[in-house]
Amino acid sequence: MYKALYSKYRPLTFADVVSQPHITNTLLNQIKSGKTAHAYLFTGSRGTGKTTCARIFAKAVNCPNSVDGNPCLECEICKEAENDALADIIEIDAASNGSVHDARDLKEAAEYTPEKCRYKVYIIDEVHMLSTEAFNALLKLIEEPPAHVKFILATTEIHKVLPTILSRCQRFDFRRVTAEDIKNRLLYVAGCESITLDEDAAELMAKVSDGGMRDALSLLDRCIAYSEHITSDVVAEAAGIAGREYLFEIMEAVVSKDAAKAVSVIKTLHELSKDMQKLCEELIAQFRNVMMAKSVPDCDGVLVCMTSEVERIKNIASQMTEADIFEKLDTLQRCSERIARVPSKRIELEMCLIKLCTALNTGNTAAAIDNSEIYAKIDLLEKKISSAGQGGYSGASQYSSAPQYNQLRYSSAPQYSAPQQSSAVPQSNAVPMNSAAPVQNGNLDMFGLDPDKYTPVECWAEIFDLFSQSCPSVSGALTGSYAKEQGEVMVIYSDNAFFLSLLKVKENYVKLMEAVYNVTGKKYKGRAVYTGAKEQQDGSPLQKLLDKAKESGIPTETN
Repeated sequence: MYKALYSKYRPLTFADVVSQPHITNTLLNQIKSGKTAHAYLFTGSRGTGKTTCARIFAKAVNCPNSVDGNPCLECEICKEAENDALADIIEIDAASNGSVHDARDLKEAAEYTPEKCRYKVYIIDEVHMLSTEAFNALLKLIEEPPAHVKFILATTEIHKVLPTILSRCQRFDFRRVTAEDIKNRLLYVAGCESITLDEDAAELMAKVSDGGMRDALSLLDRCIAYSEHITSDVVAEAAGIAGREYLFEIMEAVVSKDAAKAVSVIKTLHELSKDMQKLCEELIAQFRNVMMAKSVPDCDGVLVCMTSEVERIKNIASQMTEADIFEKLDTLQRCSERIARVPSKRIELEMCLIKLCTALNTGNTAAAIDNSEIYAKIDLLEKKISSAGQGGYSGASQYSSAPQYNQLRYSSAPQYSAPQQSSAVPQSNAVPMNSAAPVQNGNLDMFGLDPDKYTPVECWAEIFDLFSQSCPSVSGALTGSYAKEQGEVMVIYSDNAFFLSLLKVKENYVKLMEAVYNVTGKKYKGRAVYTGAKEQQDGSPLQKLLDKAKESGIPTETN
């Protein structure tokens, strides 16, 4: 029966484990000195050696002929452990045995002494999959297990393990295996299997595996099925990734803003059934290299690429600014987030590349947005504020303490359209909208202003909107109102009788005029005009309200 390479070449001693000397040396010293802990927690990304080290440790502490802390591999215990026939080394998959009932069964079994070995060792893989109840059931056992029991917990998601478990274990963090170690291991395995593996192909596999030795050996297994002479092209084909030349063609098209070229390359890759999501990730990785080449003086040690690509990456970096690189990386990152959720990954990636080529990025960098118009309006507002002390409305407190009004916020507010008025003599219950027309009271303007110079206040809808926010209880009385202005006077017309009575309160009046100032940038003297039906009796409630309004200093008029 064929045995997978990652299983066939799994390390048998601590000396065979690569890229984890900080862990293997510590465990060796503990075993040699006989001062091993009762519980260990191994954490790290996939394929970094957690389960392998757990198995080696379980054999070493039980091997009667251990050599400098390593198992001898010759005794009966070592051989049975290798064949999974040793009952005293128990491996548990927490993903399928994570209930509280499984934890109780484990507690009961732990009480029994080992059959052949000195210690009964429990290796619980993916321990983060245990339920909270199962964790709690094991707390006391893991803290104070029987003298003949040791626990090794392994997980890729340490954040899901309860703090109460973490505090009871010796924690070891496994690092990602370096690309150099993976490449050397692949070349060694290929030699043992009589396979010709090019060095650049091994380097590419090491990069694609992202620090996981198991991933690299699994990829080598696939490559062997393609050909006994493994080149970088074979690796790209087996891994379903874009060849390196395709990546540089896309990047150079982006730098030269050649959208047609970039889309053409995507078309070719799509026809070859390349994974668009994987391609996006590769582009991110390569632009990351460009960023490092641009930002780090001695970048050779931080670039994740093949040696033959370094000069090409540096050449691309020399044609871009740091801000441009950051912007493109940000756009690619957002594309990578979306591409997994959309039905057509090709379209999503094509959209992204066209943005990169045509400077349609939607990033937050200053270069991507033209703020000149906004800055001009802010400058205009500041000038109006600085000249606010020169004349203007004096009936309210100074507006320097009033909140500044952002005109852009109401740029989409609907403009109020005042009712169309006839130039004929108005009805007796309204003030005429066309002040040039005669009024019933002798053709005289009520405030001593020139009737021909009244100007409609076009931004009254914005003023009303802002006033509604600062004084919502009063603003309802202004519904349907409109305003006209002349010089420093603004006349407000409303057919709501309560309009006058509410505005006689100084606080309400001040807030209204502050809203006027914040929108227009100008101080006005407010005047109120009631356009509803006129009461005929002097003692009517409305007349009393009008009298009180006049006493408060607010000029009013009815006709």
